Amino acid sequence: MSRFWSPVVGTLSPYVPGEQPKLQNLVKLNTNEHPYGPSPKVLEAIRAACDDTLKLYPDPSSDRLRQAVATAVGVAPGSVFVGNGSDEVLAHAFLALLKHERPLRFPDITYSFYPVYCGLYGIDYETLPLTDDFRIDVEDYLPGRHGQAGAIIFPNPNAPTGRALTLAEIERVVAANPDTVVVVDEAYVDFGAESAIPLTARYDNLLVIQTLSKSRSLAGLRVGFAVGSPALIDGLERVKNSFNSYPVDRLASAGAVAALEDVDYFERTRQAVIQTRERMAAGLAALGFEVLPSSANFVFARHPSRDAAQLAASLRERSIIVRHFRLPRIDQFLRITVGTDAQCDLLLKALADIL
Repeated sequence: MSRFWSPVVGTLSPYVPGEQPKLQNLVKLNTNEHPYGPSPKVLEAIRAACDDTLKLYPDPSSDRLRQAVATAVGVAPGSVFVGNGSDEVLAHAFLALLKHERPLRFPDITYSFYPVYCGLYGIDYETLPLTDDFRIDVEDYLPGRHGQAGAIIFPNPNAPTGRALTLAEIERVVAANPDTVVVVDEAYVDFGAESAIPLTARYDNLLVIQTLSKSRSLAGLRVGFAVGSPALIDGLERVKNSFNSYPVDRLASAGAVAALEDVDYFERTRQAVIQTRERMAAGLAALGFEVLPSSANFVFARHPSRDAAQLAASLRERSIIVRHFRLPRIDQFLRITVGTDAQCDLLLKALADIL
């Protein structure tokens, strides 16, 4: 504590990002980064953008990037908002759209940044428990069971479980809450789930947020976007322009546009991740792990007779890093990012030796 802090600072419980260790010969499977590098066209675009124009501010509206997103997902540019990673887009959504008299609702086991944003912005919230098999229960998000929510947010696929709702299930939630904003956080959607973006044409209360960090291999570039009705997008723009008029720099914009336009590379590499995920899940199951069905670029698994923290520590001794959450209900699970086939083999061999 410092006497110079504003009162809110002492009350915050900041988000703890995944570790970025500096170990030799590291097999890094803890932060859900893409195992393959970005499209070569991304690197070309960034190099081309490294010129004298860097002395100028970027376009505050990011029109070229918004057009590229709109083309990629099949909407009008006016339905697109872009920001410095999906975390910034989420932060603006919490302040612009999710703070109301009634509490915000989201799952009890989910992206751990959500309660952090609530603490930062003074948003009341309620968490609803996942089912015993770690699914989001759609009935919990309909007004009949718990009354009207102030707003609703959930990831699809959920994190850290990897389980996904169908598009029909998402539409039930959105349609049943016409006067409530529903935010669907689709950071991992490209690895096996159905995007809710098509629903935004029919429901003005739906905002869908995605990132280029995962399926486009651009975690180091920080670009995210939201798709929704013009009124929702205007709310995000008003907050953005009260915070930072230039959130997407020239290099990030150039690289993001190139990534969105290189559809062949995107499809090839995401399919490679999906195939490796299924092989890794099967290998873990063969070693006795319970592996939750995953539609993301990670798996969530636990062993019936081995402590998860000890397993994570034993893997670390072999320079293999996975994510362990010391949280109720999931403290015996490991979240393991899908790496390359070679990294998958090293992981499975190490676990076989440990077990």
